[in-house]
Amino acid sequence: MKSVMKLMACVAVITSVHVPSYAKDLIVGVSWSNFQEERWKTDEAAIKEALKAHGAKYISADAQTSAAKQLTDIESLIAQGANALIVLAQDSSAIGPAIEKATNEGIPVIGYDRLIENPNTYYITFDNKEVGRLQAQAVMKVKPTGNYVFIKGGSTDPNADFVFSGQMEVLKPSIDAGKIKNVGEAYTDGWKPEIAQKNMEQFLTANNNKVDAVVSSNDGMAGGVVAALEAQGLAGSVPVSGQDGDKAALNRVALGTQTVSVWKDSRMLGKKAGDVAVELASGKKMSEIPGTVKFKGGSKGIEMESQFLKPQAITKDNLNVVLDAKWISKSELCQGVKAGTVAVCK
Repeated sequence: MKSVMKLMACVAVITSVHVPSYAKDLIVGVSWSNFQEERWKTDEAAIKEALKAHGAKYISADAQTSAAKQLTDIESLIAQGANALIVLAQDSSAIGPAIEKATNEGIPVIGYDRLIENPNTYYITFDNKEVGRLQAQAVMKVKPTGNYVFIKGGSTDPNADFVFSGQMEVLKPSIDAGKIKNVGEAYTDGWKPEIAQKNMEQFLTANNNKVDAVVSSNDGMAGGVVAALEAQGLAGSVPVSGQDGDKAALNRVALGTQTVSVWKDSRMLGKKAGDVAVELASGKKMSEIPGTVKFKGGSKGIEMESQFLKPQAITKDNLNVVLDAKWISKSELCQGVKAGTVAVCK
C-alpha cells in the first residue's frame, strides 16, 4: 500500500509540473476609443492571440470617438464580468468615474497606449516623447530651416502633448535661434484626418503656401496633410512626419510624399497588454510585472506603474525593416512607386 501511495504522489507531482497554468475562467474587457482607425485592428489581433494563449476570454466595445459612450462601455464590460480591463482612452478625464468604479471593485485597469492618470491603473505604451524626437529629427534632416507647421493630436489625449514635447526637445534650439519659424500649430480633435486636412489648408492659405515642413503627430493626420499639400502641388517637396506604420503611410514614404512614419509594432504592444492583463487579473501586483518602471509625466504629477516599448523611425532608407517583419506586403508598400526610386521596390 505504501508503494502505491508513493507512486500516486509521484504522479501528482509530475502532473503539477507539466500541466500549464491557464486562466480559463478569466474575462478581459477591451474598451476602444475609435476602432475604425486601421491601427487598432492590428492591436486587437495581438491582444486576442495573447489572451487565447492564456485561455482567457476577450470581450470588447467601441466608443466611436465618444467619451460619453466609452464611460458606459466600460461599465457594461464590468457588468459582463470582466476580470481586467484594457482601455484605449478617448478622454481620460471624462471616463474617470468608470475607471474608479473598476479599481474600487478590484478590477485591474491597463491604460493602453494613452495615459489614464490614476495610480491604480497600469500604463503601457511606446515611448511617446521618443516618437516626437524621431519625427522632428527626420523632418529637420530634410529641412533644417524654414517655416514649420505643427499638426498635433487630440487635445484631450495626453499623448498629443508627450509627442509634441519630444518634437520641441529637438526643434526648440533652432526655433530660438530663428532658423525655424512656427507658422501654424493646432490640436486635432480625435486625431481625425479630415480635421488635420482642414487645419493644414488654413495654414497654407494664411502663409500663401510658404510652408517648408510639417511635423504631423500621426499617420492618419499625415494623410490629411498630404491631401492638402497635393491640392497645392506641394506634395513631395514638403517633408511630413507621422507615426503608427499605417500601410497607406508607408506607401507614402515609398512614394516620397511622407518623410517618416515612426513605427510602433503594435503586435508587441497588444501581446504585452494581453499578458499583463492576465497577470494582474490572476493577482500579481503591478510592481511585480517584469519591465515595470515608475512614470510621473502626466499633468497631475501622479506616479504610475508603467512600461514603455521602443519605437523606430521608418524612412525611405530602411523600408526593408517593415517588409522583413511582415508588417506590410511588398505590393502594398510599393504600389505606384516608380521603378528604381526605392531600393526595396525593385
